[in-house]
Amino acid sequence: MADDPKQSPIFEFERLDSKLQLLPLAARRALEEAGIRLSLEGWRSLSSKARQRLLRLGTMDRIDPDEVRELLSPVAESTRAIPPVPPPDPKKPPEELVTSLGEEFVLPAGSWAALRPFERYAIHKVGTRSDRQKLAAAWKEIIGAREVSTHLSASGEAHMVDVAAKEPTHRKAVASAVVRMSPRTLQKLADAPKGDVLATARIAGILAAKRTPELVPLCHPVATTSLALELEPVPQPPSVRIRATAEAFDRTGVEMEAMVAASVAALTIYDMLKGIERGIVIEAVRLEMKDGGRSGRWER
Repeated sequence: MADDPKQSPIFEFERLDSKLQLLPLAARRALEEAGIRLSLEGWRSLSSKARQRLLRLGTMDRIDPDEVRELLSPVAESTRAIPPVPPPDPKKPPEELVTSLGEEFVLPAGSWAALRPFERYAIHKVGTRSDRQKLAAAWKEIIGAREVSTHLSASGEAHMVDVAAKEPTHRKAVASAVVRMSPRTLQKLADAPKGDVLATARIAGILAAKRTPELVPLCHPVATTSLALELEPVPQPPSVRIRATAEAFDRTGVEMEAMVAASVAALTIYDMLKGIERGIVIEAVRLEMKDGGRSGRWER
């Protein structure tokens, strides 16, 4: 995967080490995966440009050992070969890390897989050491942000979550919306000047769901297997109730597809009827159910 220029190569918690007396974690990750041990003196002997590139390599999802070796060629006498250290399994945190974190620092469900490889490496390194102060700072910076949103990187920047480590499973989501209108407008559904209101809204919702990643910036494209909309006129209170169901076989869920379908279907109903009534209200767009993936089933 390409380098992410927005991800900082040095975590804020690392600055607890005065003047970074240890090699930054990004550099250590690049060196370990390339099978190289570099002395602190060798690190300091590298040019500023080479250090920055090594740090940046360490934040990339995949590390090129040949490029690491080339960067270190000017200080080859300060290096020695070691067995390459494989990255932590993205599917589950190492047992020694879970034990070290204990009850004080909990890994929320799904947060480990949502981390970037650089972030997993960092929390693993810090978490298996005895410095609890640094662990607290690392947990807050790397894991704590995930409790707010898995769309935040370690440096607080928005990014698309890496779902490569997840297994494809059957996913399903149901969303709903309500379009409230006057009794007179509801009676005009069958002969609205613009044409068949419900059929048009149904098609609009399905088309919109298929374009969800273009509308919601951090959504993944998913392989939808089914998109269905039910639109039911209700006399009391006068309204059209919308129920959108999305299904897929993929690594991430289809909640947004279902909600986009319900929302755009509701907007289309408004557009089809606004010549009759401007005061139509769209309300209660919400997720009713999702199923599949690691978190399983959820129902409102």
